[in-house]
Order: sequence, then C-alpha cells, then structure tokens
Amino acid sequence: MQLGFCFFTTMQNSKRILVAPLNWGLGHATRCIPIIQALLDQGHQPFIASDGVALSLLQKEFPNVPSFELPSYKITYAEKGKNFKIKMIWDSPKVMKAMALEKKAVKKLVKEQQLDGIISDNRLGAYYKKVPCVFITHQLNVLSGNTTWMSSKAHQKIIKKFDACWVPDVEGKPNLTGKLGHLKKSKLKIAYLGPLSRFEKKELPLVYDLMVLLSGPEPQRTFLEEKLLEELTQFEGNILFVKGKIESEQTVEEQQLSKGRITLYNFMQSETLQTALNQSKKVLCRSGYTTVMDLAKLEKKAFFIPTPGQYEQEYLGKRLQKKGIVPYCNQEDFTLSELDRMDKFSGLTQFETTSDFSGLFTVFSKVKENSEPTSTSLST
Repeated sequence: MQLGFCFFTTMQNSKRILVAPLNWGLGHATRCIPIIQALLDQGHQPFIASDGVALSLLQKEFPNVPSFELPSYKITYAEKGKNFKIKMIWDSPKVMKAMALEKKAVKKLVKEQQLDGIISDNRLGAYYKKVPCVFITHQLNVLSGNTTWMSSKAHQKIIKKFDACWVPDVEGKPNLTGKLGHLKKSKLKIAYLGPLSRFEKKELPLVYDLMVLLSGPEPQRTFLEEKLLEELTQFEGNILFVKGKIESEQTVEEQQLSKGRITLYNFMQSETLQTALNQSKKVLCRSGYTTVMDLAKLEKKAFFIPTPGQYEQEYLGKRLQKKGIVPYCNQEDFTLSELDRMDKFSGLTQFETTSDFSGLFTVFSKVKENSEPTSTSLST
C-alpha cells in the first residue's frame, strides 16, 4: 500500500520539461546533457528542442527522449575575426525574426505536449509566460568591445523576464567565468550551479600525447581544422583529432606522420569522448566555456585557440593564461612550437561542487498566474 502511494506521489510530482539549447557550436547542447539526465533520474519527462548540430547531438545522446526542431538563428561567423561584431549587427534582423518564430513554436509545443516548464540555454525566444521558465547562461555580462555595457544590459533585460537564471559556475572565488558570470549588483534571480560537465575523471592509461577537439560554427571551425592538420604534420607522438562535425555516421581514419600517428574522427558521442579525453595527456581546443568546464572536471593540461573575434573566448583565454593555468594564442599566430608552452602552466583543476537539481527543479512546481492546466502523466 505504501509503495503504491509513493509511486502515485512520484507520478503526481513528475514534470514535463522542455530543454532548448542554442545551436551555436556544440557547447550549449553538451552542457544540457547532465541537466536532461538529472530530469530523467528524478522521474521527470524531458523534451528536447533545438536545431542543426545541437539537435542532432542531443538526439544521438538521448534517442528515446522526444525531440523537436526549432527555427534556426542561422548563426555563422565572419571569415575575418575583425568583422565579427559587424556581421552580428548585420545578422541581427534575421536573428530577431527567428526569435519571433521560435516564440510561436514554443507556445505551440507547450500546448500540444502539455509542458510544465522550459529550460532555455541561451535561446532568447524559448519562453512562454504561462509556465515557469529558466534561462541558463554563463554570460551575465556579454563582452562586445566598446559596446559591452549595451550588450550586457540588453541581455540582462531578456534574462529578467525568466523565473530563474542558472549560471554554471561557482558564486565566489576562485571561479571559471570571472566578470562574465558575476555581477556586482543585480536584481536577477540567479542560482549558481557549479561547473556543469557530462564527463567523469577516470584513471586510464594514456594512449594519446595530444587530443585536438574542435567545435563551433562555420566557417571558423573548418579554417582551424585545415590550419592544425598542416601544422601538426611534424608532431612527435600520437594525436587524436576530433573534428566536431556531427554527421549521420561516425567515420575514423588513421594516418602515419613522419614522427607519429594521427587518428581522425568526424565526431564522438559522450561516452567515447570521455574515455578519449581521459586517455589523452594534453588537449588543444577552442576556449569555449563548456570546454573549459569539461577540462576542469577532467583536470587537463590544455592549449586554447579562441574563435577569432569572439570576445568571450578571447577573454577566457587571456584570463586563464594570466593566472598561469592554460596558455593561448590567436588562430593566425599558431605554430607547432606553441604547444611547448603547456609544460609551464598548471592546467585546469575541478571544483568540488554538486548541483542540487532536486531543489532547482522545484521552480517548475510553482503555478503561474493565468497558467493553463498541464499534464502530470509521463506518457508522451
């Protein structure tokens, strides 16, 4: 009798939650993996909504979770880093149009799927006023050069309409985001999750001297891939090169170098990637924040090449180099000899934090004014 009551209570408390990461590289999608897993572990029913490679990656990770395609922001980088801001401004009408379409699509999903809440990772239009909505970001301040004050205020204004803002970092010092994820004064409803990572550190034999891990929007991902393949031909040792191209089938190719070997994958899923990272002595990658969190969890020595023109990645690269943790250089300046600098830096170390997801998910138990009745059933 007691067991039946507990099961009924669990069913009654279960929520149907939409998880919607931005399709800007793979970082927003990958850091949603532990959140989706936490929803499943606690008896909730997650739904996935995104577009492009972000959606493809999460569909591969959670093939049994219902998923939906949202309108694409069609974000691409300028071919030259110095034109990054100009291109973002130029593309802003296109983004605004996509956000409007996204709002309509999300509203429709809430009604059709009887959703109880939304978790948006930087999708500005993934919001519906009649259900509790959470915004995930590590950028409370949005760096944009001499317009940082304006872009930060605009972003904070959007965040303010959400019921909570989850920042994947620690609140105090030391922390990973610095001024990106911390405000001196704020009226936002901020909760610090601690760094989020889908990975676990494991003591495995080292197989690779260097792992190259690429991600990010085109065309800069391809530019870096081509440059690194050319520069690394004289590398001494074994290289694992993951291109970060999410395709229907995984491909593997091995090539002999003059002083070593390189193994090339188009992409890896979480479990295989976790093993590969644990088996790698050093990592060469972008300085995207999700990658920083992953490498901190695995306590890796790394070398960063920020995406040209992306102020956030440049800031993180400079900050971690200044602290003696990870060296970096600009994409156009990279040569093989740059990797020797890694030995002089401490490498990343993990923060011993545990996200209290059961407490965080209580936001979805709150009934909003004029809210529509939602289902508590786990059926889809």
